[in-house]
Amino acid sequence: MSEQTSQPPAERVTHALVRDIDLAPFAATATGPLVLGLITLDNGEDHTKPNTLGPAGLAELRSAVEGLVERAHAGEIHAIGITGKPFHFAAGADLKGAASIQTEQDALTIAQQGHAAYRTLLDAPVPTFAFVSGVALGGGMELALACSYRTVISSVRNLGLPEVALGLIPGWGGTFLAPGVIGIEKALEVIIANPLRNNKQLTGPAAAELGLMDVVMEPADFLAESLRWAASVLTGAVEISRPEPLPAAHWTAVVEGARAMVDARLHGAAPAAYEALDLLTLSAQRDREASFAAEDAALARLLVSPEFKASMHAFTLTTSRAKRPVGAPSADQARPVRSVGIAGAGLMASQLALLLARRMKVPVIMRDLDDARVERGLGFVAAEVAKLTKQGRIGDDEANRITSLVSGTVDLADLAHADLVIEAVFEELDVKKQVFAELEQVISPATILATNTSALSVTAMAADLQHPERVVGLHFFNPVAQMPLVEVVRAERTDDAAYATAFAVAKASGKSAIAVADRPGFVVNRLLVRLLGEVLGSLEDGTDVATADAALRPLGLPMGPFQLLQLVGPAVAKHVLDTLRENLGERYPTSPGLDRMVEDGAPFVTFEGRPDATSPVDPAIASYFGSRAGHGESADELLARVRQALAEEVRLMMAEGVVTDTADIDLGMILGAGWPFHLGGITPYLQRTGAL
Repeated sequence: MSEQTSQPPAERVTHALVRDIDLAPFAATATGPLVLGLITLDNGEDHTKPNTLGPAGLAELRSAVEGLVERAHAGEIHAIGITGKPFHFAAGADLKGAASIQTEQDALTIAQQGHAAYRTLLDAPVPTFAFVSGVALGGGMELALACSYRTVISSVRNLGLPEVALGLIPGWGGTFLAPGVIGIEKALEVIIANPLRNNKQLTGPAAAELGLMDVVMEPADFLAESLRWAASVLTGAVEISRPEPLPAAHWTAVVEGARAMVDARLHGAAPAAYEALDLLTLSAQRDREASFAAEDAALARLLVSPEFKASMHAFTLTTSRAKRPVGAPSADQARPVRSVGIAGAGLMASQLALLLARRMKVPVIMRDLDDARVERGLGFVAAEVAKLTKQGRIGDDEANRITSLVSGTVDLADLAHADLVIEAVFEELDVKKQVFAELEQVISPATILATNTSALSVTAMAADLQHPERVVGLHFFNPVAQMPLVEVVRAERTDDAAYATAFAVAKASGKSAIAVADRPGFVVNRLLVRLLGEVLGSLEDGTDVATADAALRPLGLPMGPFQLLQLVGPAVAKHVLDTLRENLGERYPTSPGLDRMVEDGAPFVTFEGRPDATSPVDPAIASYFGSRAGHGESADELLARVRQALAEEVRLMMAEGVVTDTADIDLGMILGAGWPFHLGGITPYLQRTGAL
């Protein structure tokens, strides 16, 4: 493949800079020369720009390694090391370049180029070391795995093999190398499970606990300490062992168990995870070249697939638009937030307290009506901090800092000096208005008041206040720690300072924000409740439960409609459905069956993962529905009905100005509802299927 056809003009070439490092001063027991040839990957830009590997970068890396291999054969060097620039090791393949590939043959060539470059490391005649100085994702992680040994900086938060989330597979050796380093069970976690869990990535300590990394080094003197450790390995002072491969039959059985999990999650809706499972099954043979050839073929197929093209649209939204919210005011208008008050100490309030104390590093005080509620809230925070510590995600000092920042009270006056107060009480407009009215009597005129409402009018909450201009919506999603989205809601009289502060808080909390107008349900809940309402309406029309549950599986959503109903609970679902009907009309219809379930206090049960269940939903709930008994709908008919309903709602939201661009609807559904990357966003999906 020529440079003209294969290399995108925009490729930022990552250069491979080579120098010799004398390790003898680092090795207490060295008896002679001990030289490491060190390759530093650097694209020559500032530290915020990751190292990526396109055709030119791969060629330069391969050339650098081949030069060091020649010197190793000549006895001039005794080890090869690879590191990156500060904060970035390598973010893997040049995705913009990959997205521009048009033919399967060109895709096959880039797959083979990656293997050719990494094979030089795997076949090197001397030990090889990866000193992972920062982000290492995809091909960057595979580059580290191609080395004999790996150190990692403790501060890095983005490590992993996320390709399946993007509609690809680890195509430069990952499906063969990862099981050899950490075993097949852990490899399945990294290659399959984590990408399907909202693309979960690993910290340095977590990667070391899995065995992906051999040792964790602190940021101070990371490279020097890594070289010292490498010297100790070379002299035999430190030994590293790898797990023995499982017998092939056992290995295959483990992969097939993971296949059942993928089926339950995707129902065949996207090919990448299944391709990865096939490759992991093949890797049981421990035939490197057979695995590499199969990776080449799979990557070539996937790089030109519609799922990858759609995934790249979603990826661009979550990496570009999410970092620069459209409609946000200038950040310099935000007021400083040095302390936070939270009205409430329930589950949502406690999750917010933990997040803000951990991410913003400011004092957070929760206020509730009695000591028992306050103590439960503080107990939740303490328990979650203990979990983080046990998992190695934070150290003891960090744990003590977080818990010391969170306090509780029953006295409203204790919130008086907070720069920001967030209400997180029951989702009733009158209750929230009362809380705001009480708060206004004690807080400073400069304090920002935020509501975590998921559907109610922020304008109505602020209507009777003396200073409605300081009220803003700040809708975090549950569970707060995992969900990356915040909807920032501007009410009719919200001023720029309050609005800018809300965006600043979202950013400081590590979340992505979208600007939404003050319309019922905002973006995510408005669409999810419309979807749920259509499914419940189909049940009332006579569709059986199993059919209704299966109808949406082609979407590959993280949970089906009945799992969603179980998660929020019938009472909450009814409340939100009623609220949206009151404000948006009868297209959010009543559901007599849901009403009866709430009246009876009926338990709602799903049987996720139970092999003897013909449907994952308890069929007994069918007895509550069928008020408009008829012939019901087929799964295809219900899916079409849901698409049409979602398309109608998107058109109405745009007409109402809920957002300024459908891209924010797509971004909101991806980050707030787990809308799958392989569908490329809800509006492109609805357009492709003819609904929009």
